Amino acid sequence: MKTSTIDRVLDEIRESRSICVVGHVRPDGDCIGSQMGLTLALKAAGKEVACWNQDPIPDKLKFLDPDRFVTPPQPGRIFDCVIATDCASLERMGRVADHIGQRRVFINIDHHESNTRYADINWISASEASTGELIYQLLAAGEWPLTPHIADCLFAAVSTDTGSFQYASTRPSTFLTASRLVEQGADLVKVCHEVYQSYPLSRMRLLRRVYNKFRLTHEDRTAYFWLKQADYSRTGAKPADSEGLIDHIRAIDEVVVACVFEEIEPELTRLSLRSKSEDVDVNAIAGQFGGGGHRAAAGARISGSALGVQRRVLSAIRKALKGVSRK
Repeated sequence: MKTSTIDRVLDEIRESRSICVVGHVRPDGDCIGSQMGLTLALKAAGKEVACWNQDPIPDKLKFLDPDRFVTPPQPGRIFDCVIATDCASLERMGRVADHIGQRRVFINIDHHESNTRYADINWISASEASTGELIYQLLAAGEWPLTPHIADCLFAAVSTDTGSFQYASTRPSTFLTASRLVEQGADLVKVCHEVYQSYPLSRMRLLRRVYNKFRLTHEDRTAYFWLKQADYSRTGAKPADSEGLIDHIRAIDEVVVACVFEEIEPELTRLSLRSKSEDVDVNAIAGQFGGGGHRAAAGARISGSALGVQRRVLSAIRKALKGVSRK
């Protein structure tokens, strides 16, 4: 973290009266936790705050926003400051990007190494495992009160983006931040119950289809499955229910790269990638298709026929696996 950057962020916030906090499409725990933690802190500081996201909060994360602060974008609003959290590019904001042009300053706070640095002030720290950790640092540097509700939000952000502290991105500083959040009142039992131990039956039906349909290739080092619109309609699941399903095939012992293809439209596929090897950088693979993320977790949106997309992605994974030792 560069002290000069965080000081600039704090200075701009202090000089702003109206602030809009925005996140990315298909928001996950780090996105919502960071957005809400920052929004609550800004409101407590007396700011006029809007919190926008194109897509609704997933059901299992709604406990972080009981007062429904997160809303769709509202045309015509003017802000002193817009702050993007956990958003690697302007395109990742979806329709929100069309409604934040009338502002004095634009701030970008993120931990993705693929971040395109699209704002006026870009605080990007790929060494952090989550954007939630950056928001915690911001609140600490600004000496803003950290309430139990804010602590819940930031703990959920840190926990979800580290796979409950299991991913290689987890560092000693990650545990230190988490412990401080618990000291400040984060309800560990509540957060873990809501996020990890409470799933709708529709998700279980979707998971059953995953187990029935996943495939292995590249000598069992790549596992993949498709989620089609028909899978959602037949199970009653929502797209948000697919969060974390990739971990079920990633956990296969022989697998190095896990891959999910999700049909968004007939000619548009959402790609999610996970790597278990330091020698396979899925951020680089996703980058070949206009996406990005981290070395161990990345994604993209790819136009083209389903079969064509699958062939191109699996070919890129196969090349990335060359030279990687087998178990």
